[in-house]
Amino acid sequence: MQPTADQRRWMYRHMVLSRYLEERIEALYMEGKTPVFNMAKGPIPGEMHLSNGQEPCAVGVCAHLSADDIVTATHRPHHIAVAKGVDLDAMVAEIFGKATGLAGGRGGHMHLFDAAVNFSCSGIIGEGLGPAVGAALSRKLQGKSGVAVAFMGEGAANQGAFHEALNLAAVWQLPVVFVIEDNAWGISVAKQASTAVPRNDLRAAAYGIPGHHVADNDVEGVFAAAGEAIARAREGQGPSLIEIETARLAGHFMGDGEDYRPKGEKEGLQARDPIPRYRQALLDAGVLDEAGNAALVAEAHARVEAAIRFAQQSEFLPPEAALEQVFAGESS
Repeated sequence: MQPTADQRRWMYRHMVLSRYLEERIEALYMEGKTPVFNMAKGPIPGEMHLSNGQEPCAVGVCAHLSADDIVTATHRPHHIAVAKGVDLDAMVAEIFGKATGLAGGRGGHMHLFDAAVNFSCSGIIGEGLGPAVGAALSRKLQGKSGVAVAFMGEGAANQGAFHEALNLAAVWQLPVVFVIEDNAWGISVAKQASTAVPRNDLRAAAYGIPGHHVADNDVEGVFAAAGEAIARAREGQGPSLIEIETARLAGHFMGDGEDYRPKGEKEGLQARDPIPRYRQALLDAGVLDEAGNAALVAEAHARVEAAIRFAQQSEFLPPEAALEQVFAGESS
């Protein structure tokens, strides 16, 4: 399956948008956190997990989805949220903890939720697998269209929830696609030190479902594999599993010293940054020219800056709002 010229430009545009968003978040996040790193300080307190380098995983899959399709993502969710069409103003406001955020500032960057486009994510490893299977089951029982896609890191494939989800999805032949973003590191643990098989797509055979492997962070390789898996799900043929070799260009979280990486690894990954590579491929193919690229980049930068201004100018919830939207028993 080959993308059209419009689809190729769409994927590149959203990769650029996601990357610039994270570059700006990185700079803003570090305000007030130096010279001694303190994640409680600055305009964006708490942990921050950047997805730069993993953009091909998001755009290659989401190019096949509509707002009606369900996506569950991970604690490293920005690229997927951007590609799924999550409201950027409300997303950035949520990251800043503002009242205009997706959850009124209560969730932060690991707990983004946008019902308008059926997107959610969680800070718990493997948490989105069960909900994605449940959403797919709901659609099937109600006779409604739509597929569910569960994104996860390669470390989540060693969780019990992964195997339970694949088993039930296969038993019930559900319209769900499982996407593993293999960046080779579960926090600071190398994949080969924690996983019994070299590739997790091989595990699909244990559940009688197709397994796809995409090498080298290949945008159009992801597009092709996802297109096949999503079409299969839409046709009622059941689930599929995709593992994508991708790259985490930053640490596990902002402030991570990354001492666990072998010498030269990070530099090698940065040399194969997927965005410059894909830009050059589009230029070479005549899908994009230099003027068009400059306009696309400028548009993406302007959109991000507008979202940041919106977030910065928004108010925080009042303290008494801490008692709202929580479960409580009846008063005696």
